[in-house]
Amino acid sequence: MERKIDVVIIGGGPAGLAAALAAREQSPEASVLILERDRALGGILQQCIHNGFGLHYFGEELTGPEYVDRFIRRLEGKDIEVWLDTMVLEIGENRRVVCVSAERGLVALEAGAVVLAMGCRERPRGALIPGTRPAGVYTAGTAQRLNNIDGYLPGKHIVILGSGDIGLIMARRMTWEGAKVELVAEIMPYSSGLKRNIVQCLEDNGIPLLFNHTVTRVHGRERVEGVTVSEVDPATRLPIRGTARFVPCDTLLLSVGLIPENELSRGAGVEIDAVTGGAIVDERRQTSVSGVFACGNVLHVHDLVDNVSVEAAIAGRAAAHYALVGADAAPQRAVRAGRGVRYVVPQRISAEAAGKLDVYFRVDNVYRAATLEVLSGEEVILRRKRPIVTPGEMEKLEIDLGGVTADVTVRLSADA
Repeated sequence: MERKIDVVIIGGGPAGLAAALAAREQSPEASVLILERDRALGGILQQCIHNGFGLHYFGEELTGPEYVDRFIRRLEGKDIEVWLDTMVLEIGENRRVVCVSAERGLVALEAGAVVLAMGCRERPRGALIPGTRPAGVYTAGTAQRLNNIDGYLPGKHIVILGSGDIGLIMARRMTWEGAKVELVAEIMPYSSGLKRNIVQCLEDNGIPLLFNHTVTRVHGRERVEGVTVSEVDPATRLPIRGTARFVPCDTLLLSVGLIPENELSRGAGVEIDAVTGGAIVDERRQTSVSGVFACGNVLHVHDLVDNVSVEAAIAGRAAAHYALVGADAAPQRAVRAGRGVRYVVPQRISAEAAGKLDVYFRVDNVYRAATLEVLSGEEVILRRKRPIVTPGEMEKLEIDLGGVTADVTVRLSADA
């Protein structure tokens, strides 16, 4: 079976939904199709039953299901086609999307434009922690789904490795469900989660957070019986001899980072940023492959879903325009991460781009009394001060593209 579709969106989570609605608004005459591998729309937010979503986008505090339901209800009457239980196998030349489902079998779609919105996945334990492979070791997201969707409490005495937002949220959730969270161990000297989650999830519930600590062994054969926690040298991140201690527990939750789901992107020849793990894009969120756009956590891991929705709308509008109008290859200026900055998005700006542009970035450490600067060539075109910046909080600066005449650099100066 083969079909022509103007805009094919891969992923039906918050990014895919926002991109689809923006594409429809941009070009009412365009055909728009969402491909979602799960049985329902909404992505990871369907299991995020805590509140804190939508404060920026909707101006009110919502749970994850409530937030995504706002977008799902907006699909009604918009003539946006949705295929559930559909797995995309590859994106070939000329944006030929091959997918498969039990209902339709193998289908090849000739897409005018493609939006990548596949989200991200959790890093697993892998072989990084010595010990046996007993039951009771979960990623934090898996534990969240078991508890919030399936109604199953993973354990009663829990240690959490990593202080990413999902780990912090699960520390609170497990405590409220009656479990005892013994501690959260973080190998870095700072948290990768939002400050509000550290306060609301850990401090308000009396859960200790140990910086410069990690789990160095898992104990138990059939079931986790405990873990060894050791202090690490901040410079090398290697365990310090004599600091190991045994912590009894029956469950270890891993919150050790998220990885953008970019296997399809790589197969399509999309250029990948070595730091973000996502595509390198321009201000329209177009990748290095013409007519292929990326947004949301498949592009770079966000701290707020509100920003995912804003970014996805940019990609959706640009994809719809490309599908119906096309676009010629244009010279592009680079956007680079300078001193104190880990990465920036977008990484390129088209020479003909005009107006205002939001540049998103993360810093590489905790800095106080920070001065953020944007340079065009050697000229500083924007300078902003922040009392504190941290790796767990995404930063954003709005620049006037009228002042951009050369490659752009984002940098900071501050006290670490």
